[in-house]
Amino acid sequence: MSDGGLVAPLFSNLTAANDLRQDYIYAAQRTGNAAVEKRSAMKHKTLHMIGNAHLDVVWLWRWQEGLQAAKATFRAMLQQLGESADFVFTSSSAAIYAWIESNDPEMFAAIKQRVVEGRWCIVGGWWLQPDCNLPCGEAFVRHALYGQRFFKEKLGVVATVGYNVDSFGHHAMLPQILLKSGLTSYVFTRPETFEKGLPGRVFWWESDDGSRVLAYRIPYEYLSRDADLQTYVRRCMPELKAPLDDLMCFYGVGNHGGGPTRANLASIRRMDADPEFPHLVFDSPEGFFNTVRASGQRFPVVHDELQHHASGCYAAHSGVKRWNRQAEHLLLTAERLSVLAAHLVNQPYPSELTHAWQNVLFNQFHDILAGTSLPEAYDDARDLYGEALSIGNRALNDALQRLASNIALPFEAGMTPIVVFNPHAWPATVPVEVDYGGLTPQMRLVDDTNRELSFQFIRPSVVVSGWRKRMSFVADLPALGYRVFRMRKEPSQLEVAAVAASDYMIETDWFRLEIDPTTGSIVSLHDKRWHVEVFAGPAAVPVVIEDRSDTWSHGVYHFQDVIGAFTATDVCLVEQGPVQATIRVQSRYGASHITQYFTLYRDLPYITVRVQVDWHEQLKLLKLRFPVNLHFVKATYEIPYGSIERPATGEEEPGLNWLDVSGIERSTEIPYGLSLLNDGKYSFDVRGNELSMTILRSPPYAHHVPRQLVPEEDYTFMDQGIQWFTYALLPHDRSWETAGTVQHALELNQPVVTLVESAHDGPLPQQASYIAVDRPNIVVSVLKQAEDDDSTILRCYETAKMATEATFHLSLWGRELTTHFDPCEIKTFRVPRDHDTPITEVNLIEWAYEAVGSELFDGQSIQQEGSNSHGGKA
Repeated sequence: MSDGGLVAPLFSNLTAANDLRQDYIYAAQRTGNAAVEKRSAMKHKTLHMIGNAHLDVVWLWRWQEGLQAAKATFRAMLQQLGESADFVFTSSSAAIYAWIESNDPEMFAAIKQRVVEGRWCIVGGWWLQPDCNLPCGEAFVRHALYGQRFFKEKLGVVATVGYNVDSFGHHAMLPQILLKSGLTSYVFTRPETFEKGLPGRVFWWESDDGSRVLAYRIPYEYLSRDADLQTYVRRCMPELKAPLDDLMCFYGVGNHGGGPTRANLASIRRMDADPEFPHLVFDSPEGFFNTVRASGQRFPVVHDELQHHASGCYAAHSGVKRWNRQAEHLLLTAERLSVLAAHLVNQPYPSELTHAWQNVLFNQFHDILAGTSLPEAYDDARDLYGEALSIGNRALNDALQRLASNIALPFEAGMTPIVVFNPHAWPATVPVEVDYGGLTPQMRLVDDTNRELSFQFIRPSVVVSGWRKRMSFVADLPALGYRVFRMRKEPSQLEVAAVAASDYMIETDWFRLEIDPTTGSIVSLHDKRWHVEVFAGPAAVPVVIEDRSDTWSHGVYHFQDVIGAFTATDVCLVEQGPVQATIRVQSRYGASHITQYFTLYRDLPYITVRVQVDWHEQLKLLKLRFPVNLHFVKATYEIPYGSIERPATGEEEPGLNWLDVSGIERSTEIPYGLSLLNDGKYSFDVRGNELSMTILRSPPYAHHVPRQLVPEEDYTFMDQGIQWFTYALLPHDRSWETAGTVQHALELNQPVVTLVESAHDGPLPQQASYIAVDRPNIVVSVLKQAEDDDSTILRCYETAKMATEATFHLSLWGRELTTHFDPCEIKTFRVPRDHDTPITEVNLIEWAYEAVGSELFDGQSIQQEGSNSHGGKA
């Protein structure tokens, strides 16, 4: 039988199979070549491996344990550096190094040697990694001032990379503060990619004055938990996108310290030898920024704040936030009066103010001021703030007493002098309260020109004694100076009627305020100047909102779920006289109470409200709400050394001394607005035309998702019990810039200082002004002794986002200074004691711009140049 019919098809099939197999071989070769090419291409990209040991000095532990963890970490890192010649370690926070220097000088000397070698890399340049929303503008300056000077003096280096990898958001004026502190770059983690979109990992971050720093958002985490870092490297690799061939990858055990391990270093070396991975380099953030700058690439510009993460931190733990506000403003006031006393009466300037500031800065650590630590941490914070407040009060009293004792106060029978100091560089008309023994209604109050003023008795702090009384009057005070008033034992010659008031109404030439006796809310606030009804509905309403989020409020950006409201239990007039009238509103919700004291002054354009809250709720949040009668609304918040406009979408936002809502008043169609001032709150929202101030939250301490609360567990909840604070309502036409909002808010937070004196001789006049500025949008924020000599540092900033030429009348030195401000610019001047030595502008570290190494501080040079890299090949 012939097989031709079978063999031919079989041969044909074998041929086709061979062809197909050859195609597969060719395809595999092409794929393999592509893979090889891809692996080869990866080696043209570099991951800069940043070995660090993030250390929360306080969080779920107290500061004593945090500092011990720092010693253990530094000891381990010194050992690693001794074992591995290629390893580079990065670390921040001068406060930790100051403690190491004091507690373990041998360790500090070993660290200094590694710094000199370039393998122990100092970043941050600040006292600590603080919360980057809540401190005042000057506190951020002091972090850099004390941090950079410490590192320069003790370790011989000046940091160039700002470093706040664990902070919960970053305010929009930081680029200017960083740049003027020698920090040309910035590293952060939060907000993360799901919280804020950014055009890339590397970008220029710009503030309103035009200052820019090169910023980097860390991918995923600033620490590692595994011995083998392959997982961390692999998830960073997809971010290496052309034209950016360099990124940073952070590694090392963190939060409680620890740092890179031997296994970490071994895995880096292994991956660097593997063609599948990019080139891995042991490096520092400074080395990375030098590399990307040298690449010549153009990076996008972000002109915005970096928010939001952990919005509940703006209100968590009212106590620490109130202590912080009090301490910051007391120290600023004490410094100003101490400078006056040093120049006018040779009072030694108190050097211990530096220690007080460093206490405050320590407590601004992001897990302390944010309210996210364990309960015992706030006992420690209270003590540190208490020491700072004690130092500030002593310095203030020493200056006050010394100045007042040198004022000429001639003897008059039956006369008591009252000296009132204004700590602000503008003339101020402000309420003054003073109490002393022997006050009677049959007395007369006059100023230094013998002009009689109205006064009235108000409720004293202690009501059991009828001999000691408290009085109130409104004083016109000179800029940054003082004025003497006299109480004389003679009948008044004034005939001034009491402010018109009843239990539910107060009326002055400015406003008519009406309170609903049932709800306790404001039902009407009529601005008589502009014939405007300020509110569109009930205002000053305390509302209770459900808040089952954790202490940080992770993933929560709005607090709007109202579950109840306070109801009034008593509304009555408690004070009335020629100066002011006050209505007290007492309200209740469950076991909690709130009392609001609404005060209108005859001669002042705002309403002051003193508030006592007695809170006994859990997993709830308390807000005060104010629906303003406006449309085309613009919401503006104060931020450190500046302000920012934000959308009126009801999102919880951080703010400082004031918040303003302006727009067009609905009935008159005139530009109009309302500024809400406060002396200790930091959390707000604006939804449409309704602005709200968050008073408190009551989560458990340090509750962090995903851990769930269980009913059978006992928890300690925040903000239980009594707290006090004050807010003020400042209605205005036009805008907050023309209403004096900034000034009124500072007057609330840095009140006048009063001393009841006695008759004596002295060389000083009965009224004096020592520093004044001729433009209302220029605020003098700091007057302090220089760090290096007996010169005076004068710091000021522009508030209205307007280019301005301003003249400073420096009568304390018999000089004048005229200078130009760009919009939102912060300026610092050194004023020598020697009148023949010129006034010079310096940076925030108090170093001259034209000094050697000025490339660290000149904005143009900063964007072009960098310092030496502290890096090496793995």
